[in-house]
Amino acid sequence: MGLSFIHFAAPPFPYFLECNRTVYQPGDQHPNRSHIGVFDLLIVEQGCLFIGEDHNQWEVSAGHTLLLLPDRYHYSVKSCDETTSFIWVHFHTLADWSSSEGGPVYINRETHFRQFLTHPYTIRVPQFGPLPDPFERSGQAEMLLQLSTGRRSSAVWQQQRIFEEILRMMDLAQHDTSESHAVEIAEQTETYIRNHYAEPLSNASLADALHFHYNYLTRCMKRVYGLTPMEYLTDYRLEQAKLLLLKTELSIAGIAERTGFESAAYFSRRFAQQIGISPLRFRKRYSR
Repeated sequence: MGLSFIHFAAPPFPYFLECNRTVYQPGDQHPNRSHIGVFDLLIVEQGCLFIGEDHNQWEVSAGHTLLLLPDRYHYSVKSCDETTSFIWVHFHTLADWSSSEGGPVYINRETHFRQFLTHPYTIRVPQFGPLPDPFERSGQAEMLLQLSTGRRSSAVWQQQRIFEEILRMMDLAQHDTSESHAVEIAEQTETYIRNHYAEPLSNASLADALHFHYNYLTRCMKRVYGLTPMEYLTDYRLEQAKLLLLKTELSIAGIAERTGFESAAYFSRRFAQQIGISPLRFRKRYSR
């Protein structure tokens, strides 16, 4: 069985629901459950859990995590051989998620923006694996448990913050050296595009500004975002144009100029190709 990853589009970020600690004695076993509707993150502190999900089975020993998915059948492979203690964390998400083995999964940027009005970032979490070193040292899971015993009004914000920090550590721990470099270059390219999208950018100007050959920038952007720099630039310009159509009374020509398109006609054509309607019709759809 290959290493599986769960990919979450964000924001909105997955949100914390509840957590607790469970202790099994020798002979006890995890209950069989189906389609429980929430993600179930198991953090084993002592002993070993023997759990299956559909056709996959794991031995989850101390210092390891397993993420059970909300739409699968979970079952006990066998009873515990020794005293086994684990923390479980239930959470959910409103945005898209998917599972895969190996390579990256690309989120549909247009669909995500249409629903949540923001660019998606993909959080990648291993379904099964060792606790990242920073996570193991941080005591974050224990802090979640302690907060669960207090007043909810004071705990709910801290629990969500700690839960997001746990996801952040699990996400960042997945990047090997080569991938980390690709992510770094892709994010530098993305940041430059966001800061200069209204300017006349080209393959050559990006390469000069970032001091990398354009082909290398393209490989990094494709690997991380699934888009070339120029495709990302067009998407970002169109998303900024949407905001201007909704929030200002600027003319179509004015919006085209402000978002870096070479002409109003070219802007309108690209907008209609990608959004499905003209800029004017898009504005009228949200006007009284």
